[in-house]
Amino acid sequence: MPLTYTSFLYIKATKDSLKMLLVNAASSRRREKMTTGSVPVASYMRMCLTGDLGGYYTGAVGQGRDQFGTKGDFVTSPEISQIFGELLGIWFIAEWISQGRPSKGVQLIEVGPGRGTLMDDMLRTIQRFPAMASSIENVFMVEASRELRETQKKLLCGPDAPSTESNAGCHSPSKYGSIPIVWTETIKSIPIESDKTPFIVAHEFFDALPIHIFQSAPATTSKPSPSSQPDITTTTTTTTQTASSSTPPMEWREMMVSIAPPNPTTTTTTTSHTPKSHHNNNDDEPPPEFQLVLSSSTTRHSRYLPESSPRYRRLRDTSPNGALIEICPDASLYAADFAARIGGSPAHPKARPSGAALILDYGTADTVPVNSLRGIRHHRLVSPFSAPGLVDLSADVDFHAIAEAATLASDGVEVHGPVTQADFLMLMGIRERAEALTKAPGVTPAKATDIEKAWKRLVDRGPNGMGKVYKVLAILPENDGRRRPVGFGGDVTEA
Repeated sequence: MPLTYTSFLYIKATKDSLKMLLVNAASSRRREKMTTGSVPVASYMRMCLTGDLGGYYTGAVGQGRDQFGTKGDFVTSPEISQIFGELLGIWFIAEWISQGRPSKGVQLIEVGPGRGTLMDDMLRTIQRFPAMASSIENVFMVEASRELRETQKKLLCGPDAPSTESNAGCHSPSKYGSIPIVWTETIKSIPIESDKTPFIVAHEFFDALPIHIFQSAPATTSKPSPSSQPDITTTTTTTTQTASSSTPPMEWREMMVSIAPPNPTTTTTTTSHTPKSHHNNNDDEPPPEFQLVLSSSTTRHSRYLPESSPRYRRLRDTSPNGALIEICPDASLYAADFAARIGGSPAHPKARPSGAALILDYGTADTVPVNSLRGIRHHRLVSPFSAPGLVDLSADVDFHAIAEAATLASDGVEVHGPVTQADFLMLMGIRERAEALTKAPGVTPAKATDIEKAWKRLVDRGPNGMGKVYKVLAILPENDGRRRPVGFGGDVTEA
């Protein structure tokens, strides 16, 4: 559908029909890109989540659209209870104290800030510690969505706050004193400076980063050139074994996304390669438009990414029936960036490491994620291959890979965790803070009950409870393990 035709219909359409029109146009563009073959899962996720037309976070589909909250698709911890953001603010205050109470050059950086609720609760808490509040030079909000940037500005600065532009981004004064807030689309726009103390928070950010999926298979006899488009198999892959060996060597193939066949009864790798959780079991949801298929030979990603760590190489060679792994190169890039800001790197030397990063997300502590790609819509799991642009896509975070990338990027950092969110919040005093809130003047019995339900939900250790599924990892300046941070078994210490 030509964009000019879409623009013409935009004027006459109702809100609901406009939403569907733009989504259909975006879907058509995705199909056009995929008619010559298939794309990696990472490319599909990137188009669906942050595409310029119809992207889940950046497509501006529908006026007043909100992905968060009970009326959206999911609820995050800061939206459940203010205590979550308050305790994260306390954590960074404790780090500021433990690192000598620097009087200037402190940066607060949040990647993927959502509505801005978390940063709002953190700043409100930090204001109770005037010395730290006055040390904050800037608050950086790394946000790709124009709509979410506006939502964050209204919350943190007020609807009428003035704005100025710079090379770093858009600046506005916050409602918390003179602390300036800067919005930028990418963390690369924030200079890495050796005299700064960056405090970085990433809450439910890494799970939305695009992943690649690989499966080990017997090696084929011919290898494609690095720039060639791999063939896609929709049946069992046939390989040729050499006479000298009964077991051919294993290689990594890539799971790709292609257009689903028009006949839903057609037997393809949708059933043989797509996890059951990806199948659409909801009668009121549209059938998947796309499907997962396995490349019949190696791809440029499969020849490099699984070779980047011995963890993946061991799985390839020790899984005769075929190993399945998920790798997120963007997560490693962000972890390396965090580490360079805190501990320095060859490209950005830092005489004295300072700062900290706190990463909170759901994922695996010490195993490689597998079959974790999911779609979420209206608080339900749906196929990630249906209604692209209207479904949130996410995957489990590989905390081991994040820790590995951070320590490899900088000799000036060390990693603590991951620990479960329940353990972290309990050590930070969530129970005691909740009890104080329930006893505050004017709190009704009904409100006290809501406060109790909220904090207990955050630390629920049940099979799918947030306290168990979510993990917390910290990146700190290297100190030879002499100091553990609060929330990870340590206490506040004066430098």
